[in-house]
Amino acid sequence: MEYIPELNLRQIESRVIGLCRHTASFILEQSRKIGQDDIERKGLHDYVTYVDKTAEKRLVEGLEEILPQAGFIAEEGTATRRGERYDWIVDPLDGTTNFIHGIPFYCISIALQDKQTRTRPDGEKAIPEGEVILGVVHHIDMDEIFHAVWGGQACLNGNPIHVSTMETLDNSLILTGFPYYDFGRLDGYMKLLAYLMQHTAGIRRLGSAALDLAAVAAGRSEVFFEYGLRPWDVAAGQFLVKQAGGKVFDFQGGPNYLHGKEIACGNPSVLQSFMPLLQQFLPQDEIKKR
Repeated sequence: MEYIPELNLRQIESRVIGLCRHTASFILEQSRKIGQDDIERKGLHDYVTYVDKTAEKRLVEGLEEILPQAGFIAEEGTATRRGERYDWIVDPLDGTTNFIHGIPFYCISIALQDKQTRTRPDGEKAIPEGEVILGVVHHIDMDEIFHAVWGGQACLNGNPIHVSTMETLDNSLILTGFPYYDFGRLDGYMKLLAYLMQHTAGIRRLGSAALDLAAVAAGRSEVFFEYGLRPWDVAAGQFLVKQAGGKVFDFQGGPNYLHGKEIACGNPSVLQSFMPLLQQFLPQDEIKKR
C-alpha cells in the first residue's frame, strides 16, 4: 500500500523555507564578525561557534511552532526530545570549518522524518528508522534553497532539478569528504581516491556533506560518498537526491545510511559502476576488524 503522509507537507515546506531564510540572514551577518575567540572545540577537528548554537535555537523554536508534536535530532543538542512519530533532523550550520575560515560554502539542513513509514512507492527498501518526508538545504551565501517533499520533485528555488544524465564513470565528477576524526579506513580510502583520480573527470572535497548531496540532486556531480557522517549531515540531502531521481545506499548497497555513518549516492547509471569499487576498496570486513 502506498504511503500517504498525514501532514500538509507543502504548507510545512513553505514555512520551513521562510524559517531558513530568516536564520540564514543572522548567520550571514555574523560571518563578518566571527573571530578566533568565538571558536570552541567539540572533538578532534570538530568545531562549533555561538553562531551554530544560536542558529539552532532559532530553528528549533521555529520548527516547534510549525509542528508541535515533532521531536528533534539536532547537532548542537539544543533540543533532545524525540517525537512519538515525527522528528526534525537539524544541522544549523553544516560546514562550520568553512564558515570560520571565511570560505562561503556552508548551509542550513533540515529534514522531517516519519518513523512509522516502512514502505516506499518506488519499491526501494525503506530507511530502517523510518523515511524522511521533507528536506530543505539552504546554501546561505549563494541564496540557493534546495527543497522537496514526499511524492514531489526536488527543486532549487522553486524550479525542478534532476540528477545528472551522465552514463559513464570516466566522465563523472565525484564529490567526497576527507576523514577528519575516524582514520581506521584511511588506507582503503586513499587507494580508492588514487583509482578515481585516474578514471574519472575529477574529485572535489567541498566541506559540507549537505551541499554535496544537494549538488548531486541538482546534477552538478554524478556521485557523492563519505563515511563518518551523522544523521543531521545527510538527512535532508539524501532525500533531495532520491526525489531528484537518484539512488542512495550505505557502502554495502543497503538502506542503513541515515544512522550508519556512511553514504553513497548518485545518478543510477554511474552509481551502478561506482558501488563495486567502493566495496572493493572499503569492504565491510575492514569495519569488523576495528
